[in-house]
Formats: sequence, C-alpha cells, structure tokens
Amino acid sequence: MATAVSNDDASKLTVVVLGPGAVGAAAAAASAVSAATKPPPPSARHVQWLRAAVLGASDGLVSTAALMLGVGAARPGDADADDLRGGGGVLLAGLAGLVAGACSMAIGEYVSVHAQLDVELAELKRAAEEEVEEAAAGDGAPVDQTAGLSSPAQAAAASAVSFAAGAAVPLLAAWFVTGYRVRVAVVVATAAATLAVFGWLGAVLGRAPGGRAGLRAVVGGLVAMGITYGLMKLFRIHGV
Repeated sequence: MATAVSNDDASKLTVVVLGPGAVGAAAAAASAVSAATKPPPPSARHVQWLRAAVLGASDGLVSTAALMLGVGAARPGDADADDLRGGGGVLLAGLAGLVAGACSMAIGEYVSVHAQLDVELAELKRAAEEEVEEAAAGDGAPVDQTAGLSSPAQAAAASAVSFAAGAAVPLLAAWFVTGYRVRVAVVVATAAATLAVFGWLGAVLGRAPGGRAGLRAVVGGLVAMGITYGLMKLFRIHGV
C-alpha cells in the first residue's frame, strides 16, 4: 500500500491511498514507458539492418527477373542472343535493371534516412538545451547523445549493394544458358528458389516462422513475374 499526498494550494490537502495492485500497475506502466523510449540495443539494430538487406535483395531479384522475362516475351528473337553487343535484349535489360534499381534504391534510402536524421538531430538539440539548463541549475552535467544516429551514406550503400546482389541472381543464371525457353525456365526456377531462401531468412531474423514467409515470397515473386510476362506478351514483336 502506498500513500500519495498532494498539496496544490494552502487551503486544500488531498490524500490518495493506493493498494498493492495499483502500485504494481503504476510501476509496470512506468517501466513500459521507459522501455519504449530507450533506443534499441546494438544487436537489435544489426538484425534490422540484416532484414532490410534481405528485403532489398528480394526487391532486386523480383524486379530484375520480371524485367528480363517481360523483355523476352516482347522480343523473343533478342532473347536468344548471348552477346550484349550482339543484341542480347534479355541480358541487356537485366543489366540495365540492376544498375537503375541500385541507383534508385540508394538515392531513395539516402533521402529517407537523411530526413530521419534531421528529426533526430532536432530532438537531440532540444534535449541538449534542456540538459544545459539543468546543468546550469546544478541538477547534473550534459550528456552526449549523438552516438548511434542514422547514417544516410551507409544506408544508401547498403540498399544499393543488397539490391544489386539480388538482381545479379537471375542475370547470372540467364547468362550461362542459351535459348529463349531455357532462359525463361532457368530464370523462373532460380528466382523462386532464391526467394524461398530470402523469405525464410527475413522471417527468422524477425523471429517469425520461416516456412510460411518463404512460401509467401515465392508466390509473390511468381505472381509479379507472371503478370509482367503475360502483359508483355501482348506487345510481342515478331521478326526481331
């Protein structure tokens, strides 16, 4: 049991008596608020970075594989070429998708994380001003809180590398085979197998069941590739 005394003015005295249950609930609520305001530990931040890298690689794989299949569906004559300089449309599309996607991911991540960093710096500035005032009043010394801030450059580089790594999977798989039909089968099979691994790994890092996540990743990737392939079939160019 706890007793709280409130003396808001000279003429009124309020006494509040809390039972053991209320005291425990109040302590739990205060503990939850404190935990929510604390930054994640280094291990949690590493897991978040790894999951983001896995998701970036999945994006690169699906978008590049779908792009290659779409170009192959629209220009099956180019799909049989093996040399980029000789008109290998599928390979050229995959390479262009890799470069463009990696650059787009890097720029988008840099802008997004930099905006987050601006907010964090503004909050730290306000907190530092309050700490300086408290230190001047003799309540304590200012504490440096700049450690662990977001890095836009690192985030941009990580996004570009993860996207390029995923995009390289279907590109390399198609590079070493010839024939339009064979390339389609190899790209689809390689993408599906890799997406299963990516989906499982991302779920495990987030402490979720990996089997269902892997299946969802495969189904989603196949749907994206199938839609792209089917729509581009409508624009098929004969005799090229």
